[in-house]
Amino acid sequence: MLTIIGCGNLNRCDDGVGVVVAQRLQRYLAENPRDNVRVFDCGTGGIDVMFQARGSTSLIIIDASSSGSEPGAVYKVPGEVLEQLPEASYTLHDFRWHHAIAAGRKIFKQDFPNEITVYLIEAENLGFGWELSPPVERAVNIVIAEICKTAEMGAK
Repeated sequence: MLTIIGCGNLNRCDDGVGVVVAQRLQRYLAENPRDNVRVFDCGTGGIDVMFQARGSTSLIIIDASSSGSEPGAVYKVPGEVLEQLPEASYTLHDFRWHHAIAAGRKIFKQDFPNEITVYLIEAENLGFGWELSPPVERAVNIVIAEICKTAEMGAK
């Protein structure tokens, strides 16, 4: 089972890119069902990533990045490169998807995906608003096409 999870905040322009990808893939799968693929919009809930990924063999996470690179740049990174255990905290707001990867592996062991890929799309605009910037919108199409090819869902 492949689980695809989009993360981000739709109210912060390009920060919502992972959610946009997830929502578009959900619509695609509604018209072209695949029994071996699940797609979730986890928004900003890192803990949700851990629970939604449980029981999958493969996991793809999509989120925005803000590294100062070219807006719309797409980085495909193995999950183990980004995973880290969370530090002690009194709030789940501090628990992000990279914590979910490490915690999920530790808690769920064999019931957590071994194969994890993270797509990071460089944001241009993280201000308040709902629209993706043009370079990030182009990157969305690239990532969706690559995920569809990887998941053998056909070209979109």
